[in-house]
Amino acid sequence: MSGLIRCPNGHLFSSRRYGTVCPYCNIETATQERKETSMVGQSDVDVDEMLMLEKIDPVCGWLVCIDGPRQGKDYKIKSGKNFIGRADDMDIQILGDNKISRRNHAILVYDPKKHETVLLPGDSNGLVYHNEAAVYTPVVLSVYDVIEMGESKFLFVPFCGEHFRWEDPSSYPDEGGYETEGESDGSYGNI
Repeated sequence: MSGLIRCPNGHLFSSRRYGTVCPYCNIETATQERKETSMVGQSDVDVDEMLMLEKIDPVCGWLVCIDGPRQGKDYKIKSGKNFIGRADDMDIQILGDNKISRRNHAILVYDPKKHETVLLPGDSNGLVYHNEAAVYTPVVLSVYDVIEMGESKFLFVPFCGEHFRWEDPSSYPDEGGYETEGESDGSYGNI
């Protein structure tokens, strides 16, 4: 049977189902989580053309795992709906926490017209929590809100919003950067 991986502790599991993280002991069995395309034998011009044709889905924010099996891992949030689960077809695939549903545990939506990110409950049995409260209806997220799913906690870090929008070049910072409240006292202010 192909697609089986043995972790350093001897557990045998399906890489198609669990990726490179052992579902029994949550140990990473490989460092690479993305697919690589082979470019051997291609000229620099071909590679440049391929890279120019590649569709870029710009980042709008991140979820950062602050507690749980994948502590320290970040997950990119893109514009539109981001379905969260363990399955390969999820926009945000969280491996290693088997209490997170395979499909649609929760949904994060970045709305480019309102410039806000919204957390919605998914259609699975698992609950999602926003700052310790169960989510039953859409919740608009603020910087550093805590989202909890399964046995994991995540910090929400926005990139797009009030101060920056991909579709509006006038929102880009100048060379001096953004001026935020509290700059003089060394705090981060309102990001």
